[in-house]
Amino acid sequence: MNTYTIEQSRLAHFLTVSKASAPLWLLARLYLGYEFLMAGWEKLGNPAWFGSGAGAALGGFVNGALAKTAGAHPDVQMWYASFLQNAVLPNVNGWSHAVVLGELAIGLGLIVGLFTCTAAFFAFFMSFNFMLAGTVSMNPILVLVALGIMSAHRVAGYWGLDRFAKPYLRRTFRSRNSP
Repeated sequence: MNTYTIEQSRLAHFLTVSKASAPLWLLARLYLGYEFLMAGWEKLGNPAWFGSGAGAALGGFVNGALAKTAGAHPDVQMWYASFLQNAVLPNVNGWSHAVVLGELAIGLGLIVGLFTCTAAFFAFFMSFNFMLAGTVSMNPILVLVALGIMSAHRVAGYWGLDRFAKPYLRRTFRSRNSP
């Protein structure tokens, strides 16, 4: 049996493994975190998103997305429209709170660099869902930045709390699982 080794390019190694790229990922994290934190903060103070009238804004957003399902090339696919109509609209109050709290948690996690890969995954997931709902805006940029941070998960949180939290969690959970 032959064994083949494929070497990683210098650029890929620099971006995903080298701690020298940590300042670059810090900037990417701060940008993405700021965008999510500010979006969540703005919604937190808006009663149509969070509080007494929660769900009104999200309900309007979902109804707007459902209106984009017509034509030969709809902006919103029918399978996603079905999800919005059957899962989101009946529970719009809970989803509204989840969006606000999720955006705040993602923003804080990315800014302080704690659970960076997880926060970037949820940033990707939320932005991608907004795109599936027919809202392009700046979501493609947010998706790309989140994918970059997830790809560089080994160094993206190096200049952040992950630098201390990851070793601590490894020690804590390895000692519990050891006989």
